[in-house]
Amino acid sequence: MSSILKSIEKHPALWALCLIVLPTLARIAFVASGQLNLVQDEAQYWDWTRNLQLTYYSKGPLIALIIKTWTSVFGNTELGVRFGSIIGSVMTQCVLFYCIAKYWRKPVVAAATLLIFNTMPLFVALGLLMTTDNSFVFFWTVCLFSLYQSALPRESIFHGPGQPRTVPFVVMAASFGLGILAKYTMLGFAGLAVVSALIMSVSQLLPQRYWRRLLLALTAGVIIGFLPTLIWNMQNDFVGYKHVFYLIGVKGKQAAQLIRFDRFPEYFGSQLGLALPWWLVFAFIAGVPAVRQALDFRSNRSSHNESQPDKRQAIILSVFFWPMWLFFLAWSFHAKVMPNWTTVSYVAGAILAAFTLTRYMAASRSKARKWAGGFTWASLIILTLAFSYHVLPLPDSLNITHRLKGWQELGDTVGELAETKFKDPSKVFFFSDLYDMTAELSFYVPGQKRAYCAWIDDRRMNQYDLWPGPQDRKGWDAVFVRKHHTGSHPEVAKMFRKISEPMYITTTYNGRPARKFTLYLCYGYTGYWPEHPGRY
Repeated sequence: MSSILKSIEKHPALWALCLIVLPTLARIAFVASGQLNLVQDEAQYWDWTRNLQLTYYSKGPLIALIIKTWTSVFGNTELGVRFGSIIGSVMTQCVLFYCIAKYWRKPVVAAATLLIFNTMPLFVALGLLMTTDNSFVFFWTVCLFSLYQSALPRESIFHGPGQPRTVPFVVMAASFGLGILAKYTMLGFAGLAVVSALIMSVSQLLPQRYWRRLLLALTAGVIIGFLPTLIWNMQNDFVGYKHVFYLIGVKGKQAAQLIRFDRFPEYFGSQLGLALPWWLVFAFIAGVPAVRQALDFRSNRSSHNESQPDKRQAIILSVFFWPMWLFFLAWSFHAKVMPNWTTVSYVAGAILAAFTLTRYMAASRSKARKWAGGFTWASLIILTLAFSYHVLPLPDSLNITHRLKGWQELGDTVGELAETKFKDPSKVFFFSDLYDMTAELSFYVPGQKRAYCAWIDDRRMNQYDLWPGPQDRKGWDAVFVRKHHTGSHPEVAKMFRKISEPMYITTTYNGRPARKFTLYLCYGYTGYWPEHPGRY
């Protein structure tokens, strides 16, 4: 490991290039091979691109615009949908390395950060799957370093004369606004930025007239990112905001019970899986002294130690890791917390872990170097296994990608039924009772016709409920797809003259059973479509 450290110190840019390019090529090959069908949310985001709006029921408009950009290049394919995630991962890594190596002057930490970034399962997945977290993480990372740059004296930021001091604030405002268009959680950056600035102010680390510019940048970002979603929500009974309040446990059933303990073990276990236990521990090891350094108001000295953050860095890393990570850990005792809600805290967490890794690699004690080397190799092995999982003999119960398999076969089966079981295949539509099934049908049924989502059971609203149903297809036939067979449903019976007995199919992947579905052939659509106005 000491030889690797010397190599990184001598050629950090070369190491960075390898750490970015090689995983990126692996991601492109992996996605292009078609080993994983689209996740349900990916299919839904793709479906949004066929009806571009100011925002959508559950997310901002940015992800639809990104997918639309790349499907215009690669077509409506899995690679087209996911290529934006691959590019987003590359851009995030470039920002991490450039800013840590150039502005923080810690190239070894920068390379170690890329190593950790590319072996954390969370960021590995974000580089493969087209989710809102991908662009969210990118803009959060840009904002984090813009905040750091904005707090430096002018002569420390720019190496040439005549460059305006407002550049970091402009970059911050634009990235903050675009991040909100990716995910509402980006609003949390404003609060963390203010807390960071308060701590730096007490430590006398801020330039003069800083607060006015910071607040102006944050306000501009909110206007850029929040205005489109506000206009859309005003036009749609604020259903998007209500959805967010329900998810976080402020409204609805989750708000009824203040404290509960059954969800914490699952949530904490998910964090260990997303970050890998040792990288999380490494982040804690560097994170605790970073907090002490940040809150030591008697000193504002900068550190020139490669394996230790300086005062401003310690403040920003502490504020952007601990509060969010601990908040959602505590919130898991009240409501169901999605594992990915802590995603952006791991940007600072990965950097903190890199400081620990760098220190251990340079340690004089052989035991510390062995631990660092062992965990690094273990991470690389896990990364290799992640890209070759499809050849591993994993049982279905342990295969986390099980839910990503079988959608293509379902689409082909439904398309074949439409062609062979109805008199006029051109007058057949497809629908389900869940948004995820509807989205997958829209993408994978040959021809990629729009599918519909019927509100036949008590469930949450989704984007499909805000779009028109198939009322203009009266007299058509249809294929109804359900996840599980629950018997006949009176709402569906009112929609058609005749409905077949359920057909059960089990899709396969590499010759092994995958997902199961229940299909119904429906004849003679009556024009009735169940709706629940006012519900969210």
